[in-house]
Amino acid sequence: MFESAEIGHAIDKKTYETEVPALREALLEAQFELKQQGRFPVIVLINGIEGAGKGETVKLLNEWMDPRLIEVRTFDQQTDEELARPPAWRYWRMLPAKGRMGVFFGNWYSQMLQGRVHGLFKDAVLDQGINQAERLEKMLCDEGALIFKFWFHLSKKQMKARLKSLQDDPLHSWRISPLDWQQSETYDRFVKYGERVIRRTSRDYAPWHIIEGVDPNYRSLTVGKLLLEGLQSALKRPAVNPDKVSAAPLTRSVDQRSLLDALDLSRRLEKTDYEEQLITEQARLAGLMRDKRMRKHALVAVFEGNDAAGKGGAIRRLAAALDPRQYSIVPIAAPTEEERAQPYLWRFWRHIPARGKFTVFDRSWYGRVLVERIEGFCSPADWMRAYGEINDFEEQVNASNVIVVKFWLAIDKQTQLERFQEREEIPFKRFKITEEDWRNREKWDDYRAAVGDMVDRTSTEVAPWTLVEANDKRWARVKVVRTINRALEEAFEKADRHERARKK
Repeated sequence: MFESAEIGHAIDKKTYETEVPALREALLEAQFELKQQGRFPVIVLINGIEGAGKGETVKLLNEWMDPRLIEVRTFDQQTDEELARPPAWRYWRMLPAKGRMGVFFGNWYSQMLQGRVHGLFKDAVLDQGINQAERLEKMLCDEGALIFKFWFHLSKKQMKARLKSLQDDPLHSWRISPLDWQQSETYDRFVKYGERVIRRTSRDYAPWHIIEGVDPNYRSLTVGKLLLEGLQSALKRPAVNPDKVSAAPLTRSVDQRSLLDALDLSRRLEKTDYEEQLITEQARLAGLMRDKRMRKHALVAVFEGNDAAGKGGAIRRLAAALDPRQYSIVPIAAPTEEERAQPYLWRFWRHIPARGKFTVFDRSWYGRVLVERIEGFCSPADWMRAYGEINDFEEQVNASNVIVVKFWLAIDKQTQLERFQEREEIPFKRFKITEEDWRNREKWDDYRAAVGDMVDRTSTEVAPWTLVEANDKRWARVKVVRTINRALEEAFEKADRHERARKK
């Protein structure tokens, strides 16, 4: 795979100096158009052999282009803040916005390669990382991102010669780090696993480009031309996503019944039973959140439901049991301008809590397969693929000991009407009712079908849906707190079992 990058590509100085001005002008024009269009971000992943000119090439690109529109990110050793969250969190929060370019050193490939080369894990874990990287890049490209992946290469002999020449040069010896010499000793393993990664992740939507790094003129012109060609092609494409999706229709029950129809909405709690049970469950929750085992976990609660189903009241009962320093509540409304400039999951990734913390999402990422689907805010292609993207997102956070609990609060149409009317009549509740609530009510059946699809396709073992009978607010509130308590206890018990098995 690397043979053609070891044959000694070179470009003479005269050719280089002749071609650079036109290339630089074209790159600046493409960069300006990228900003003007603001349709997609550009992500450049820098990987490869130490000493192959990665830093020098990126430095030169910043000279050729407008550095104000380029964000260079280096992911070295993980910080305490990053270690307390899922691995992908550190990359998601650094993604460039539409119209900008992000250059990532030490990206997701670097982490998995270094771990495998130094024996921190086996091939199975490397393959798992490869699969996650592939899914991440597919999603980013489906959201419109343009991804360039560069592997800067040197043969083993070329690498050692370059390191020695730098070492012998008093002006440049500082550029050699311990990692450089370390990689010279692990070169064969690094190239072996690098080839495995490239082979598995070079796709039409995000191909790898292998750049021979010996001659600086060659590598600079090659990278510059590849960036220009990719940018110009992407800027000419008519649309990021197709309006239509070629896929089989979603499954529909012959008798038109769904899980929502199977709910017993007559479930009720009398006031005395409610008060006793709520206090008991709140005390239980407070104890679980203070349990020392919570230091190894985080908790996410997702609240979705019909308008006026009582999400706010249920969230307040959760909050009443806890120290405000333990939790945060994230209300989700229409995306801001900043959020629209990023992939739709970006605004949720950045709110994933650290270990020991609890985040409540009042509405969530499920808006893509509910309101965005029904109101036509995204294409069928977008919301159809979102089911798999959401499952992958929840699987990733769960794998990092984040407990995900998801609630759909269900009420019938008559109960909703009564609560709407009550809100209009009571002054301190009037702010809760809007014209949009009445418009959504007219699409009751459409939303009901979308909820059925959502539950069928995203209620998984790692993040199951809990459907809450919410015609009676008392019943719903107790069920919500009790469900979270059970989820915490089950997670703690599972962790205890793993710990006992590890010690045997």
